[in-house]
Amino acid sequence: QVQLVESGGGLVQAGGSLRLSCSASGLDISPYNLGWFRQAPGKKRDFVADINWSGTKPRYADSVTGRFTISRDNAKSTWYLQMNSLKPEDTAVYYCAKGDTQYAAGSYKYWGQGTQVTVSP
Repeated sequence: QVQLVESGGGLVQAGGSLRLSCSASGLDISPYNLGWFRQAPGKKRDFVADINWSGTKPRYADSVTGRFTISRDNAKSTWYLQMNSLKPEDTAVYYCAKGDTQYAAGSYKYWGQGTQVTVSP
């Protein structure tokens, strides 16, 4: 059973930083694409960032490019989202996700429970 656990959310002022972590304890994540998504109140879940299995091709939503950085540590079965220059519009529940296909894009089938990020003006 795949269990993903996010941490690192919280309340921060605009311009501040947070680092989210997603742990998949005991799971070999190295062959899989990994991602982050977010859902603001009353809105659908949106793509934020992902990184391919080799770690060579990070992708970002236009709204976070230049401010957020996704990274992975396969040895720790953990991936991260470093969020800098946060804006109130970044306020959302953030979800980590793991791909379902080894060494290929596939789809995101496994999800964490979500962690709240709130950015005050």
